[in-house]
Amino acid sequence: MLRSYLLLSITMILFSGNILVGKAIHDLPPATITFVRCFISFLILLPIGFLELKNNRLIWLKEWKPLLSLSLSGIVMFNFFLYASLQFTTSTNVAVIETTTPVFAVLLGLVFLKERLRGIQLFGILLSLLGAFSVITKGDWLMFSKIQFNIGDILAIIAVMAWAVYSLLIKKHNHKFPLYGSLTIMLSIALIVLFPFAFYEWREGVLHLLEPTLIIGLLYLGIFPSVIALIFWNKGVAEIGPSRASVFLNLLPVFTIIGAVLFLGETVTYGQLIGGVVVIFGVYLTTKKVRLTTSTYEKEDLKG
Repeated sequence: MLRSYLLLSITMILFSGNILVGKAIHDLPPATITFVRCFISFLILLPIGFLELKNNRLIWLKEWKPLLSLSLSGIVMFNFFLYASLQFTTSTNVAVIETTTPVFAVLLGLVFLKERLRGIQLFGILLSLLGAFSVITKGDWLMFSKIQFNIGDILAIIAVMAWAVYSLLIKKHNHKFPLYGSLTIMLSIALIVLFPFAFYEWREGVLHLLEPTLIIGLLYLGIFPSVIALIFWNKGVAEIGPSRASVFLNLLPVFTIIGAVLFLGETVTYGQLIGGVVVIFGVYLTTKKVRLTTSTYEKEDLKG
């Protein structure tokens, strides 16, 4: 369990970098950002997963539907709508919306995986949400009265729902596939789906992609959030379940603000520091080891 929590925490650090870099290069259209990062990830994973691709052809043919669903939800839809949302709404709004991911994951887990959470875990979810809101608003809760929803907020909600579905599918199907081979397949599917949309965005030219800062940003997105973080996330979700794993997303605003302070020179308030502590404590309560009576899937996790 401890290893899973460590992997998920590192994942959140890498995902926070995804937001910071994604915001920095938001002038690029969303399909282009998603396509290029997937292409970079594909080039990295192809030699690593080649033998798994070759030796498990029957699995890919038999389980093509789960692979397609995983690729569309976790790679295509989540990233496309996330980057699209950053073009229309503020980072504060996106951060608030992303903290609702555990709610969607819990509801999906309860309905489709028959998961059960104890009262202390539900309290942990609420506590981590409150802490995340405190981090985002810098301790000024009146800030919420100034938030106005627009098309970007709707796009962010779609991204959050897509990630919750992806986490559910990982829990249900991840054990069927070799890790690197499946990620390579998922990325190849994403590239096929994204290419016509990216090609449409390139009608005005792609020379601006050659700017050094954009290249560095795209390389980060293609290596760290797309490969390393995705591998860590898949392993973490497979071990502790989508509901509890999704609560780690409440650490995202904490790490994002830390990154903004370190790399962008922004300041942090006491309200944010207190909120960060509350988030971590809420995550701890929600991810506490559950009893064997909670659900069939969690029994299997505990046996492993």
